[in-house]
Amino acid sequence: MTTRKIAAGLFVSLDGVVEAPETWHFPYLDEEMGAAVGQMYAEADTLLLGRVTYEAFAAVWPHQTGELAEAINGIRKLVASTTLPGTDWTNADLIEGDVVAAVKELKAGPGGAIAVAGSISLVRTLLGAGLLDELRLLVHPLVVGAGERLFPDGTAPARLDLTRSAAFTTGVLDLTYQPS
Repeated sequence: MTTRKIAAGLFVSLDGVVEAPETWHFPYLDEEMGAAVGQMYAEADTLLLGRVTYEAFAAVWPHQTGELAEAINGIRKLVASTTLPGTDWTNADLIEGDVVAAVKELKAGPGGAIAVAGSISLVRTLLGAGLLDELRLLVHPLVVGAGERLFPDGTAPARLDLTRSAAFTTGVLDLTYQPS
């Protein structure tokens, strides 16, 4: 039985911060990074988001134009949240009940790849449940100094294998890992 691939993409600083990339990542945004981000969306037919990322994306992307905006606005979006009362963005629905069970069912069902954008807690949950197939990190050459880290103290050890890497002219590293 074939299962759908789940790939998560995150912006991360050298000190591991993934929180609020909109406050530090834009000076590094160029065509190379745009192509890397766009590739993840091009490969997917479903976008999985946590509440915080959903709210940030829904506030911005419906008002954008261009190829990436069309991809993000047009893709099926599933939102993992127990506090969001509903969704009002095109093609967006809430995941009802247990997110791990829902994602297992989604992964086993028909369709293409599933992309996870941002959504730090959701990425941790999927990785811990063995549901994440790929972790794509765009590592920015700066120290943010404060903020939520992808792997906080107390995270269970996990081995990841580097499957792809590239260095952009901005100094950003594009790294793809798969759980061992």
